[in-house]
Amino acid sequence: MLTPFVLEGRHVRLEPLVLEHVPALADAAAEDRASYTFTRVPDGVADTEAYIRGALQDQAAGTSLPFAVRRLTDDRLVGSTRFLDLEVFTSPTPWPPGVAHGPVPADDSPPTVAEVGSTWYAASAQRTAVNSACKLLLLTKAFEDWRCLRVTLKTDARNGASRAGIERLGALFEGVRRAHTTASDGTVRDSAYYSILAAEWPAMRDRLVR
Repeated sequence: MLTPFVLEGRHVRLEPLVLEHVPALADAAAEDRASYTFTRVPDGVADTEAYIRGALQDQAAGTSLPFAVRRLTDDRLVGSTRFLDLEVFTSPTPWPPGVAHGPVPADDSPPTVAEVGSTWYAASAQRTAVNSACKLLLLTKAFEDWRCLRVTLKTDARNGASRAGIERLGALFEGVRRAHTTASDGTVRDSAYYSILAAEWPAMRDRLVR
C-alpha cells in the first residue's frame, strides 16, 4: 500500500485527509455554494463526515489518496483533492487473465498511471493561486517521484469553468465519455476527459511555476 504523505509548496499544504478535518472542511464548503452545481461537495458537518469516511474507504482499497488543502497564507483548510484510479502496469503481461485489475500500488511499486480529481475549493480559494499550486504539487509527485506515464483529469462535460481550468494547465482534451456516471445533481452525466503524458510534463511544469 502507499503510505499517505504531505505535499507542501509556496501557497498550499496537502495533508492526508482524516476525520479531524470534518469541522474545518464543512466550514469551507459552506462559504458560498453557488459554484458547486456540477461538483460533489459535502454540505454540512454530517455530510462532510460521510464524505471523508467514503474517501478513506477508497484509500484503504489502495487506489486512492485523498488530501485536505490548507492555504498557507492564513493556515485555513479551503478544500479537498485526491489521487484516484491509481494503477501499476507490470510486464510482459499486465495481469493474469480473469483478474479485474493489476497490483495495488505500494511505496516500492508506485503507480504507472493516475488521475487527479474529486477537487473542490471554498469560494474564497477559487480563481486564486490555490488550484495551480495544488496541481503543481500533485503532478510533480506523479511524474517526478512515481514516474507515471500518464495523469488523467476529467469533469462533468457541462462544467465549463472546470474544463477551462484544466485546459489552462495544458492538458490534452481526449473526448467525451457519454452517459459515464451519476452527476452531483442526480442526473446521468457525460464526462470530458483530459490527459497529460510524461513527455508533456516539463512544459506544463514551466507554466505552473511562473
